[in-house]
Amino acid sequence: MKTDRTKFLPFVLAAVLCGCAADVERRTSLTPGEVEFERPPGSGEPYLSPGAEGRAVLTWIEPEGEASALRLAVRDGDGWSAPRTVRATDQLFVNWADFPSSVEMPDGTIAVHWLEKVAEAPYAYHVMLALSPDGGATWSEPVRAHDDASPTEHGFVSMVPWRDGAGLTWLDGRAMLPDPESGARGAMSVRFRTLAPDGHLGPEVLLDDRTCECCQTALARVNEGLVAAYRDRSESEVRDISVVRGAGEQWTDPAPLSTDGWTMPGCPVNGPQLSGNEQALASAWYTGVGGAPRVHVAFSDDGGATFGPRIRIDEGLPLGRVDIERLDDGSAVAVWLEASDDAPRVLARRVWPDGSMEASVLVSETAGERSSGFPRMVRLADELLIAWTLATDDGGVRVRSVRLSG
Repeated sequence: MKTDRTKFLPFVLAAVLCGCAADVERRTSLTPGEVEFERPPGSGEPYLSPGAEGRAVLTWIEPEGEASALRLAVRDGDGWSAPRTVRATDQLFVNWADFPSSVEMPDGTIAVHWLEKVAEAPYAYHVMLALSPDGGATWSEPVRAHDDASPTEHGFVSMVPWRDGAGLTWLDGRAMLPDPESGARGAMSVRFRTLAPDGHLGPEVLLDDRTCECCQTALARVNEGLVAAYRDRSESEVRDISVVRGAGEQWTDPAPLSTDGWTMPGCPVNGPQLSGNEQALASAWYTGVGGAPRVHVAFSDDGGATFGPRIRIDEGLPLGRVDIERLDDGSAVAVWLEASDDAPRVLARRVWPDGSMEASVLVSETAGERSSGFPRMVRLADELLIAWTLATDDGGVRVRSVRLSG
């Protein structure tokens, strides 16, 4: 699919005039291909993760009779595998913003997480985990990812390979149960623990005891450890993005990724994303400070200890729902949802740490409803796979390859 760059010219000029681009735009190096994987109407909540030897793992949810089924497919050099069922039950908690995810561990074990309802409360759910040693053909018995069994919300998981297994972060609502005497409620928190290939879970570590209630977390590896990002929440309801750095049970105190100063009385349901290797990181996030929505990207060359200036990459009407992949030359590709006068769109754009960027590329038209979900992306050598939900009567999960050149 070729993109008509002229239709983006008004947005480009507006971006330059408002200081969104720090340099003249470069010709795009992103070439979208045809849709190569699709699922039936009613499917949604896709997530992509990288595997070994150029593989990619896709998870999503789709209806199965009166129940919902968590499916998985693997893409390798021979194309996409047939969908495999991880879990099918009427107890799946299906949420447009809080989707299942997967991680492939160094030994090839695949771990998948999902949300499952708690019988005692209508809006409580727990994070569940299952592991497969054979590419998704068979799965272990599900286990709860957190020690807490209270009827509260637990979710918004991020997982990455770590040491011989994986590390995971999640939002944990155990402190939000009302106190039996005073009725007072605590705040949402973000926590971390490790997961081994045999299913053993390491100690829980509290990273921040007061966070936004329903924004995605992010987790990335760097040489010296891990970096987690999430939407924080101050006592005065400032909801900017914070980061913590660590490994195992030792983590830094929370620090701002960017001081936007967005005061928001409720959760915007729009979390950050990270991508990195060694000491270099790229980050993307949404903010609505001053009533003006924006999508920003920032880069770090010291393992997340500091980030450079924020770079605005949207075209003036972003809905957010970001993802990002850092490339070997230090640039990054971000994907997000952008509103428009005709139809909301899934857009991708390449950006450099100096603030220069290419023209955005149309991945797909979509809808502004919640059912459009969050586009997710993974890099495989010289291509990016982008998954999204086409929120139409005949739509569902879609995956498209975007080739990289230059």
